[in-house]
Amino acid sequence: MLRRTLNLGILAHVDAGKTTLTERLLYAAGVIDAIGRVDDGTTQTDSLALEQQRGITIKSAVASFPIDDLTVNLIDTPGHPDFIAEVERVLSVLDGVVLVVSAVEGVQSQTRVLMRALQRLQIPTLMFVNKVDRRGADSGRVLGEIGDRLTPSVIAMGSVSREGTRSAVYTSHVVGDAAFTSRLVDVLAEHDDAVLAAYVDDETRVSPRQLREQLAAQTQQALVHPVFFGSAITGAGVDELTAAVTELLPAAAGDADGPVSASVFKVERGAGGEKVAYARLFSGTIRVRDRLWFRREGLADDEEAKVTAVSLFDGGSTVRSASVAAGQIGKLWGLGAIQIGDTIGEPGPRGPARRSFAPPTLESIVVPRRVNDKAALYVALTQLAEQDPLIDVRRNDDRQEISVSLYGEVQKEVVQATLVNDFGVDVEFRETTPIYVERPIGTGEAVEILHAESNPYLATIGLRVEPAPDGSGIEFRLQVDHRTVPLYVYKKLENFAEAMGQYVREALQEGLFGWQVVDSIVTMTESNYSSPDGPPATRGPLSTAADFRKLTPLVLVQALELAGTVVCEPTVRVSLEIPTDTIGAVMPALSRLGGSVETPSLQRRLATINAVLPAARADDLLRQLPGLTGGEGALDSSFAGYQPVTGEQPTRWRTTANAVNPVSDPRGV
Repeated sequence: MLRRTLNLGILAHVDAGKTTLTERLLYAAGVIDAIGRVDDGTTQTDSLALEQQRGITIKSAVASFPIDDLTVNLIDTPGHPDFIAEVERVLSVLDGVVLVVSAVEGVQSQTRVLMRALQRLQIPTLMFVNKVDRRGADSGRVLGEIGDRLTPSVIAMGSVSREGTRSAVYTSHVVGDAAFTSRLVDVLAEHDDAVLAAYVDDETRVSPRQLREQLAAQTQQALVHPVFFGSAITGAGVDELTAAVTELLPAAAGDADGPVSASVFKVERGAGGEKVAYARLFSGTIRVRDRLWFRREGLADDEEAKVTAVSLFDGGSTVRSASVAAGQIGKLWGLGAIQIGDTIGEPGPRGPARRSFAPPTLESIVVPRRVNDKAALYVALTQLAEQDPLIDVRRNDDRQEISVSLYGEVQKEVVQATLVNDFGVDVEFRETTPIYVERPIGTGEAVEILHAESNPYLATIGLRVEPAPDGSGIEFRLQVDHRTVPLYVYKKLENFAEAMGQYVREALQEGLFGWQVVDSIVTMTESNYSSPDGPPATRGPLSTAADFRKLTPLVLVQALELAGTVVCEPTVRVSLEIPTDTIGAVMPALSRLGGSVETPSLQRRLATINAVLPAARADDLLRQLPGLTGGEGALDSSFAGYQPVTGEQPTRWRTTANAVNPVSDPRGV
């Protein structure tokens, strides 16, 4: 029997029970003999010592199990917001998702963040309302929250009896039951008028099988989201969820004989210190001893390496294989320069990985407790950055300082413990500060002419910098005559444009105040190169790619100085649900924290207050909220972008020399 593959993600807010659900699914499939407990550190996918000690998922993990003719590669992901980057890397390789929601806590802040990303990427999603056996469980309330806060395109696939007890039971609705069929038709008709027309014309003509097929079709297009209820602890509802995974979610597609196209979503170190890449194949087949090309944003040229070994997932372990084919997930050895997010071969169906979640907003300097560990600390952090590039290790040799980017305190504690446990380097973190960005506030244009006294490189480059809309990123435009481009180096004008765009983005990592420059349009207005047989004005040694790469930051910083930049701080949007009689205490506190507050919305005894405040003050608000509201306040927050800093502009030390004045530092030291 030809086996199909489904790459399935399990996502949730922390403590909703996704790892326990993973255990239950593996147990039901016969992969494990007993269900591990998160609190005991005995689960299959939480294999790291730190995960077992803390009872949380830190790294994504893959386990495989069969359902009839389907092989499911199940990927358990972290639920804590400090490790959202792990989730982001996994999303691009999934065929479908089970989003777990607690029947007690309901829809939580991380649940909403995850659902927005799933909708943006159009990933087919089933929902599982877990913990119906827990005291306080209320599946009806949670279903309402899902419809109100996540998406109205949901259909409850069953109901729960004896809820809130260990004997809670899930019963599937049957297509044919009048109330369920009516609701199902309403949901499906939102996306296909023909369903409603056929049902209204003659409901007997629309068979239960046709409705199930239409439900599967719309679920696989991420238009509708079936909701199941149950308990990962007792197993209630899990069999029905398992059946739905095979019926309602799409199996992996892809031509094993086509061109190689794969995405790397995880990198780890093997027992011998070698790199091991986790890759999802969208097309083609990768075999041992194949030479592969891979690329990433900011890399001027593709890298090439030879695969020395391949493993596939089989149950709770991996097995060596001669190859990995389209639709499958494999572990690849031999790709020494590979990084998370790299594309192997052709781009995947979702294109280059796009940022789905907020970037890290905090930065901290890491200091070894033993002075002699400075070199070892940098090596250790560099290896950790292979597994999580967003920690962005930065070193200032003049100041003898190393800093990392962070999402929060839990991640900081995990990095600290990892450095001790895995590398033997004991460290402390200095005060955590926000990570700012810079935006241009005007238009600036600069040019360096070939052979000019101020230009040490064999190239002419002219660049114009101007502001772009907030959140738009960096856009590079090429407006030069193709005859002024050294095509003997770049082969095609398109290659030159791509390379210059990479040089520009690299140079914009540090702006006038030392922060990354964002939301800009950079246009190349002039170009020229040197050649031995060229016109007198350009005659000389042959220009190389290095001349254009090294000259770019020099010209760009001149253009930025003419345009000017403003430093912007990260912000969060908070939604507070508080007793109405505490509004008088909460509103002034929000103002003191620098919040921009909207008019409260009142509903009987509860009030909802929305505000935007600096991300650095969000923890202060969280600490103050219980005292301000008598312990009854609830807070939901999400990244809200950046806003200009008023007053003195914060500065950051540079990791590279200032292109205009190499001895200067933005803080004047």
